[in-house]
Amino acid sequence: MTSHGNTHSLTWRVSPDLLGIVNQDGVFIETNPAWQTVLGWSEDEIRSMVFTDFLHPDDMERTIALFGTMKKGEPALHFENQYRCKDGSYRWLSWVAVPEGDIFVCSARDVTRDKAQARALQSSEDEALLREQFIAILSHDLRNPLAAIGSAVRIAARQPHDETIAKMLASIQGSSARMAKLIDYTMDFARARLGGGIPVDLQPCNTLSDGFERVVDEIRLTFPERQIETAFAFEGTLVCDAPRLDQLLSNLVANAVTHGSRNKPILVATGAEGECFVLSVTNPGKRIPDNILSNLFKPFERGDESASLQGLGLGLYIADQIAKAHSGQISATSDGDNTVFRLEIPLQQPS
Repeated sequence: MTSHGNTHSLTWRVSPDLLGIVNQDGVFIETNPAWQTVLGWSEDEIRSMVFTDFLHPDDMERTIALFGTMKKGEPALHFENQYRCKDGSYRWLSWVAVPEGDIFVCSARDVTRDKAQARALQSSEDEALLREQFIAILSHDLRNPLAAIGSAVRIAARQPHDETIAKMLASIQGSSARMAKLIDYTMDFARARLGGGIPVDLQPCNTLSDGFERVVDEIRLTFPERQIETAFAFEGTLVCDAPRLDQLLSNLVANAVTHGSRNKPILVATGAEGECFVLSVTNPGKRIPDNILSNLFKPFERGDESASLQGLGLGLYIADQIAKAHSGQISATSDGDNTVFRLEIPLQQPS
């Protein structure tokens, strides 16, 4: 008994938790030294007050209600409220209280730091969500005025004009097209970051090569000085969102045009390997360092400062998200001769 009593007394003295005994009137008739450490009150000061004297006004009603249930024999488990310190500040406490005859044996843990960290995390998440919602709304609302500009330019282009005006109209059309592409990127980025991923409409498609040829032809028109070769060997049917895969290929080829060797051809190839559809884009050029290669599919990451169709550094990130939406994956490898981006999609989509 003596050993047990000494152990109990030591725990009472050194415990960082607030330990106490409350009577039926709500007075802490016994408290351990942690009360003064955490709240600053001496044992005599605590005995001169009832528990409501410590409570934050916001917690008064529900704590009094809890004390009423405790008087009926119900314990309090992990009940949180704010207790006033001697300096006027408040600390969050998490209580466990058990009725023992006419008294209540209580312990409270200071969870102020945990609450602050939780609030900071929630605030950070709320701010991130708000930013991404703002991107989505802004991108959506930019489409209408941009469409109006494009329509006005097309009408103006049909009217008589000289060579200078023609160049100006062509420049406006080109800028409008780039703005539309940036809007698409930001919309897709916002969708992906908001947690739902990039939406896809999966349908059986046996004409992937036709769409891919159109994508390559469009980039050839934009960059007539670059040589792009194709080797489309896949002739089967793939359950996919074909326009999204066109977008993915456009991003990969645009990246190859921007960062690859200027005087060697880019190769775009498809095929079936094992149980997967495979699309690869190979461009000769200098080796991508490992530290850059590992971050290529993160948003706002770019290998260098070159201008690109991706502009914001979202092209490869969006390509990666499109792959994931197809239960597939993109990988990138780079050596001294070639950089290869490789997409693999299961021929049989999971249910």
